[in-house]
Amino acid sequence: MMSKLKIRNSLLLLLTASIWGVAFVAQSVGMDYVGPFTFNCVRSLLGGSVLTPVIWFLDRLNGHKKNPASEDPQNRKKELRTLAAGGVFCGSLLCLGSNLQQFGIQYTTVGKAGFITAFYIIIVPVLGLFLHRKCGITVWLGVLFALAGLYFLCITDTASRAGTERLLAWLPVGKGELLLLAGALAFSLHILVIDYFTARADGVKMSCIQFFVCGLISAVGMILTEEPQMRAVVSAWQPILYAGIMSCGVAYTLQIVGQKGMNPTVASLILSLESVISVLAGMALLSQKLSGREVLGCVLMFSAIILAQLPGKKEEDGRGKSD
Repeated sequence: MMSKLKIRNSLLLLLTASIWGVAFVAQSVGMDYVGPFTFNCVRSLLGGSVLTPVIWFLDRLNGHKKNPASEDPQNRKKELRTLAAGGVFCGSLLCLGSNLQQFGIQYTTVGKAGFITAFYIIIVPVLGLFLHRKCGITVWLGVLFALAGLYFLCITDTASRAGTERLLAWLPVGKGELLLLAGALAFSLHILVIDYFTARADGVKMSCIQFFVCGLISAVGMILTEEPQMRAVVSAWQPILYAGIMSCGVAYTLQIVGQKGMNPTVASLILSLESVISVLAGMALLSQKLSGREVLGCVLMFSAIILAQLPGKKEEDGRGKSD
């Protein structure tokens, strides 16, 4: 039986996936006005700015609950170094993954982009093996179900009707596919780095730092490769506000908090539900419809999450202990 903490964290990750799923609509609309680096720069800096007063409020609220050990100067310095390292590493990987994904979409189809990006659900457990993280059989079955679900969800009826010749065209790996695959690898590393630092640093503060790091690095790319205009940013204020406040400030913070103590493979499976929710968001906001294949993909994805959450015979979390 799952612990209350695991149930709570699973729900936080599901909420994260929901916010990210809707963010695909905002991201698509925002790209009509600004370039990839500009969009990621503004949304990230906005996300970090939104979290700053939240951190101040939480510090004031929990001021009377300070751990005496944290008041020791040596321990304090160690905590600050760990927090800074976590923020820089997470922010750098977040910047890398977000921008690789954004640029990759420009050179390939939406179906390929969705499938390749969501490949992090299988990269995470594979990378986890090198870190001596074991997963039960139900988790691996969940990975297979999720991959099958993402295939049916992202490879639509149009691609299916195109026949074998269209599918064989997938074999040559083009520029867009390589960028998206590299982005999926960056997101996988981001999940594993978060898993490492959440047990050692304040999640909300680390999230805030990662956004400023991501925004500043994206700003360099924006200045060097794009021609940002304030008028264009203002025109895209609605998608940028959603992407900055909800997708960055809220969702990525929920990811950091929700991943604490969770198996990173299970976390990646729950987060991959953003693909399903993006389809539902497209139906509600863009009047898109679900095909039979996409319905089957949604069913398989939800089945994968259920499988991943079932306790195995000797269930182990990301650190080799039972939940």
